[in-house]
Amino acid sequence: MITKQYLLASDFDQTLSFNDSGVALAELIGFHDFHNKVKGLANLNLVQQGAELSYLILHDPGFRKVRREDLIATGKRIRLKHDVGLFARSLENLKDGYKFSFYVISAGPQEIIESALEGIVPPDHIFGTRFRFNEQTGEVDSIIRASAGWGKITVLEELRASLGISHDQIIYMGDGSSDLPVMMHVNQYDGLTIAVSEAKFITRVARRTVLSDNAMSVLVPLMEEVLRWDSVQIRRFFAQRGLTLREWDKMRTDMLTIDESTNPAATQQHLV
Repeated sequence: MITKQYLLASDFDQTLSFNDSGVALAELIGFHDFHNKVKGLANLNLVQQGAELSYLILHDPGFRKVRREDLIATGKRIRLKHDVGLFARSLENLKDGYKFSFYVISAGPQEIIESALEGIVPPDHIFGTRFRFNEQTGEVDSIIRASAGWGKITVLEELRASLGISHDQIIYMGDGSSDLPVMMHVNQYDGLTIAVSEAKFITRVARRTVLSDNAMSVLVPLMEEVLRWDSVQIRRFFAQRGLTLREWDKMRTDMLTIDESTNPAATQQHLV
């Protein structure tokens, strides 16, 4: 049977996990001003959105003591969303004739993501920010590659070329501002984009939005848009894996801001 192959790429922080890698690392090393530091970098537009943690590790004195082992230890602290492992396994045999290759593309440090997803996603399917470490001090010397913002598009295109698939066979899921360039790129070529956050800036761009604390939820738009399954087939799939779609609300929300006219006469004229 001819197999139709898809590339399913996902962000990591708050997409596959509840925790932010930067917050977890800051707590591990006793750094107490992380949010303000990130907010300051964002306001200055000093670094690519999503790459704030990498910048701090490389330049901020409070993060200079971070070593490779600290990044690995941080990964073990990350709390993954429910059933991430089942989600990854389920992609292997969703439907005959379809193959979904799952990759993680994130601005988070490679060591953190590999550690958090150990036994779930192979290291060669993870593309995070890679550091070069000083052999004597163990400190970070430089960044080899940062997978943030437009950098994610570069990785995505390299993967697409290596798999030999067209743009419309890309599925991307994410939650934050650093995912916007990727989603716009995927949308441009008729791929499928899925937001797992209700933030307005991301839901307005993504073709589908799914809100759940279970990673399996992302399969629903995939099943509907790609496999063309109906709700009965989808519920049966989940039931066969010991899961029940207890609440499944399909909503379309119109968000409007309506102000009263400052010129009553003009308003009255339009009503006549």
